[in-house]
Amino acid sequence: MQWTQLLSLRRQGDKHKRLRSDQSHIRSGFEVDYDRVIFSSAFRHLQDKTQVIPFSKSGFVHTRLTHSLEVSVVGRSLGRAAGMALLDRYPELAQSHGYQAHDFGAIVAAAALAHDIGNPPFGHSGEQAIGDFFKEGLGASYCKGLTDLQKQDLQSFEGNANGFKILTQNRAGVPGGLRLSYATLGAFTKYPKPSLPHRPTKKVSDKKFGYFQAQAPFFDEVAQELGLIASDKSCHRHPLAFLVEAADDICYTLIDFEDGINLGWIAEEYALEYLIKLVQHKIDIPKYNQLTTTADRLAYLRALSVGALIEDALRVFMENESEILKGQFGQALLDKSQYKAQIDDIIQLSVDKIYRSDEVIKKEFKGYKAIHHILEVLTTAVVRQSKGTPNALDRLALQFLPETLSLDSNDRYQQLLQISCFVAGLTDGQALAWHQKMS
Repeated sequence: MQWTQLLSLRRQGDKHKRLRSDQSHIRSGFEVDYDRVIFSSAFRHLQDKTQVIPFSKSGFVHTRLTHSLEVSVVGRSLGRAAGMALLDRYPELAQSHGYQAHDFGAIVAAAALAHDIGNPPFGHSGEQAIGDFFKEGLGASYCKGLTDLQKQDLQSFEGNANGFKILTQNRAGVPGGLRLSYATLGAFTKYPKPSLPHRPTKKVSDKKFGYFQAQAPFFDEVAQELGLIASDKSCHRHPLAFLVEAADDICYTLIDFEDGINLGWIAEEYALEYLIKLVQHKIDIPKYNQLTTTADRLAYLRALSVGALIEDALRVFMENESEILKGQFGQALLDKSQYKAQIDDIIQLSVDKIYRSDEVIKKEFKGYKAIHHILEVLTTAVVRQSKGTPNALDRLALQFLPETLSLDSNDRYQQLLQISCFVAGLTDGQALAWHQKMS
């Protein structure tokens, strides 16, 4: 992989090459990417999707939207710092091509902002509900006749793949979706592979898949443009995707933990001890002792922790940059962090006290049932409609669907995928309301 290719400003439908040297000094194409994501309706929907903890009247709890904004901020810092180091290492990127340090920050910030844009309501339980629906009963029967790849897309429904679809899908009068730069799309795609073959390896980029078969031709175009295609026809991860992943890892490690403390699920004295272990060499003791509230002490330690983890992630990235460019680095940056033991301790405490809490489990259970029910009603209606045998209930159900959803095709895979992605796009509140209306 070469940085000159990896930083491509090309967008879907472009007939001519876009050069960085021709870009505005006020607002580059990479900054346009960020703006397009933040003004999109799919991004706004994240304000009513839970991160982990169900919505609380306390105001402390992060939503997918606030989480995404925070990941983007951390990603921007990581990207800019990496950009400065890379321009020192490859001065021709600036001298001959016009790239600047903040370009790297803008790419990572935009990709990080969009990193959860395809996640269904109710988090990973929503994702699981969609996949499970197509593995048995009615859902499985509707998958008969599909290719193995198409079935796997549905039965292992993946929010990351749905995110790529949202960012790139064609609609009537809207070719290419948000039309983001290929550099940003590459950084967004943490798992540059289809749903099959499913061969889990120790490489972090093989954990999940990043695009549905419906988007495979365009993903191949992006990968070709960026130089991500390996000699064995597999696809390397874009180097900046490691920074997006690190920003996400930093935020969910610390922010979920912070939510748990603020809600009283984790005892303050016990929790702060974990954070102090992470940043004990950076704490200004007199300043810390002046802080009198839990929120202030927590904010201070969280800020120090974020800064420490950004510095360390950057170190790991630059020390392994040559291996990353060769596609030979298979770990998340934080997996090689000097703070790995402290991070693991914090995550384990969050698992015990937050992710396995009654409140979270109840939310996931309720959401799973709601999504399952909505899929049952909508897929049945669509299948019967395509056969010309809809009943009165089916017709009523189809009226719930927006005009922007194209279901005219007789392609069963496209129909089922469209419905699945539509349901994935609902907010938590919308999903519960639809479930009630359909009951």
